[in-house]
Amino acid sequence: MFGKIKNSIASKKGGIISIGVLLIVWEISSHFVPSYLIPNLQAILGAFLKVVLSWKLVQHAFITVARILVALGLAFLVGALLSIFMGFFEELEDYILPVLHFVMGVPALSWVVFSIIWFPKVEMRILFILVACCTPNYTLELHDGIKAIPKDLKEMLESFRPSRMQLFTKLILPSIIPAILTAWKINVGYATRVAMVAELVGATAGVGFQLLSAQELFDMPGAIAWTLVLVTFLLLSQFILGKTESKLLSYRPKMN
Repeated sequence: MFGKIKNSIASKKGGIISIGVLLIVWEISSHFVPSYLIPNLQAILGAFLKVVLSWKLVQHAFITVARILVALGLAFLVGALLSIFMGFFEELEDYILPVLHFVMGVPALSWVVFSIIWFPKVEMRILFILVACCTPNYTLELHDGIKAIPKDLKEMLESFRPSRMQLFTKLILPSIIPAILTAWKINVGYATRVAMVAELVGATAGVGFQLLSAQELFDMPGAIAWTLVLVTFLLLSQFILGKTESKLLSYRPKMN
C-alpha cells in the first residue's frame, strides 16, 4: 500500500513542483503589486474557505454543477442518437456532418445572443447554450468511434445475421466505450467554461453570477476562490472518469 502511495507521489512530482513554483511566484508578486490585482495566498485561502464553509454560497456551486450535468446528459443523448443513426444509415452522414461542422463553428457568445432572443426563461437559455455547444462534440467523437470499428469484425458478426439491437449491443457499444469516455472528458471541461458565459444571461444564482458580482466589486480573492471551486469540480470529474475508464477498459494492456 505504501509502495503504491510512494509511486503515485513520484509520478506527480513534476506537477507538484510546478504548482509549488507558481504559488511562490504569485506570493512574491503580491508584495509588489496592489492587492486588488494580485492578492496574497492568505487572502485567497480565506475567500475560498468562506465559500466552501458557507452552505448559502456552496448552493451556487451546486446549481452550476446541476446545470452542467443536466445539459451534458441531454447533449450526450442527442449526440449518441445522431451517431448511431449515421452508423446504421451511412447515407445520413452527407446530411448530418455538414450541419454539425457548421454548428461547431458558431461561437458560444452567438448562442448567448440567440438564447436571449428565443427564450424568456433563464434556465432554458442556459440549457440551450450548453446543449448547442456540446452536442456536436459528442456526436463527432462517437461517430469516429463507430467508424473505427474494424470492417472484418463487423462483417464477421453480420455473417450470423444479427438484429440491429444485437449488432449494437455486441459490437458497437463495446467498441465505442473509449470514445464515450473521451467525449465526456472533453465536454466536462468545455461545458464548465461555457456555463460561465451562459450564466451571464440573467442568472441570479450560480458560479457565473458570483464571478460577475466579484468583478463588479473588484473582489479579486473572491473571483479566484470561485474559480478554484470550478477547478475542484473539474478535477473531481476527471478523477471519476479516470477511475471509470480504468475499470471499464481494464482489459487493455498497460503502458510502462
